[in-house]
Amino acid sequence: MEHTDPTDPMDLDHRVLSACRAYGADPRVAGAARALSRAGEHGALWLAAGLAGAAVDGARRGTWLRGTALTAGAHLVSMGVKRAVRRPRPTHVEPLVRTAGRHSFPSSHATSAAAAAVAFGALGAHAVPPLAAAMCLSRLVVGVHYPSDVVAGAALGALTACVGSRWMKTAPDDGGRS
Repeated sequence: MEHTDPTDPMDLDHRVLSACRAYGADPRVAGAARALSRAGEHGALWLAAGLAGAAVDGARRGTWLRGTALTAGAHLVSMGVKRAVRRPRPTHVEPLVRTAGRHSFPSSHATSAAAAAVAFGALGAHAVPPLAAAMCLSRLVVGVHYPSDVVAGAALGALTACVGSRWMKTAPDDGGRS
C-alpha cells in the first residue's frame, strides 16, 4: 500500500482530482462536463457570450466588447504561463476528453471562465458566474487538470479582469464605435 501524506499539496491534488473524476462515471455528469469542456475551448463560450451581450445591449456595447477583450486577454496570458511552467497533465486518471495541449498549469478554461464571471457579472449577466464555476469543476471531472491548476487559472482570470475593470467601465461607451 502506498503511503500518502495528507499535508503534501501534490498528494491532496491527486486525491481531490481522483474524487472529482469519479463523478464522471455517471454518464449524465460526464456528458455535461464534456459539453462544457468543448464550449470552453480557447474561451469560445465566453467570447460568444461577450459578443452576444454587445449585440443585445447597444447602450453598453463598448463596455461588453472591452469585457470580451479582457476575457480573451486573460486566456492568452494563461497560455503564456502554461508554456513557461510546462506542468504535465495528470496521468493517474483516465481523461474523458482530448486536450489542445500537453500542459496543465494553469487551466486556461478556468482563467477565461473567471475573467468572464468578473467582467460580465459586473454588467449584470448573473448566469455567468455559476456557469463559470461549473466550467472550472468540469476540468476536474474530465480529469485533465489538478485542482491547483484550476484554482490558479481562476485566480489569474479574476485578477486580470479586476485589473482591467477600470478600463472596461470608465472608457466612453459609444455604442461599439471605439
